[in-house]
Amino acid sequence: MMFKLSFAFPRRSCLALLAAGLFPVSLPASRVKDLAIVEGGRDNQLVGYGLVVGLAGDGDSNAAATLRSVANVLQRYGITINPTDLKAKNVAAVMLTAEISAFLKPGARIDVNVASMGDAKSLQGGVLLQTPLIGADGRVYAVAQGPVAIGGFLGGTGGAGGATVQKNHPTVGNISSGAIVEREIPATFVRDNVVRLLLHNPDFTSAARMAESINARWGGAANPIDAATIAVMVPADYRGRDVAFLADLGQLESAPDTLARIVINERTGTIVATSTVRLSQVAIAHGSLTITVSSNVGVSQPNAFGGGQTTAVQSTQTAVNETKGGFQIINEPPTIERLAAALNALGVSTREMMAIFQTLKRSGALQAELVIN
Repeated sequence: MMFKLSFAFPRRSCLALLAAGLFPVSLPASRVKDLAIVEGGRDNQLVGYGLVVGLAGDGDSNAAATLRSVANVLQRYGITINPTDLKAKNVAAVMLTAEISAFLKPGARIDVNVASMGDAKSLQGGVLLQTPLIGADGRVYAVAQGPVAIGGFLGGTGGAGGATVQKNHPTVGNISSGAIVEREIPATFVRDNVVRLLLHNPDFTSAARMAESINARWGGAANPIDAATIAVMVPADYRGRDVAFLADLGQLESAPDTLARIVINERTGTIVATSTVRLSQVAIAHGSLTITVSSNVGVSQPNAFGGGQTTAVQSTQTAVNETKGGFQIINEPPTIERLAAALNALGVSTREMMAIFQTLKRSGALQAELVIN
């Protein structure tokens, strides 16, 4: 289980939730199919280069690569033209990415991501021309084509005296079910009557627990190889029925173990911690110092008959505000819930919590991995 703190919520309400007991004593069990994949049943990445047309002047600004690509497309239809004679304002060169799952047969459809690789302003209203999608081995596994949906827009003329309005990211789009699978990726998931399970999150405890769960159903069938791999022998009564065995295997439940880890994202102000985080007995005191320097510009205006000149006068004010610090002692049990209650009592903000966690780690009182992004 995990908790999350974010600047999007009031700080006291977030901490109150943490102290309310969100962490159960034991981790709930999950299905084997949600914790691991079958070796040989992995996804594969595809990539392609294509053209999006019909962009109403928002395309590439006559990039050489785009013009040459347009000339090559026209040549396929028997039209030979010099690339320098073309204009590409309605065309954008794009890169396509997709993932093809194992066991997909020819004729199945997959989603495609489309991203501009030139200086096109927007892909709004564009249509992708037929583009092959290639795997890491250089073979074509799918072909993509269709209208691009960007989920946003770009409006306005821009430039000097103009204004633009932009929603989301108009140079990246998606074509839902936009590629047709042309070649199946070979996959073998049972070898010599053995199935190998690969954990999503490798851990020796998780692998041992999963093997125990499987052996409780089929005695001696599972053998954990390492922190990420479990070899499972297909029982005799399932021989020749591999799919039925994998279906029943996937429904078994096992309780995964989680590492003691705190992840801090300073860009978004987010803290995520696992329930296994532990603390040594520690006392925490925290106060904050705020220094504000403001600069104002005033005008000195002479009298009507004084003969002086109007001048600008700059003034600077400095204010120092130091909040009262608190001192909290964390006694047993030294858990993340107890720390949350202590921080709630101190009334610290999320950004201040980040500094406290880093200080706890340096002091040796935090028994967890601290990851800062």
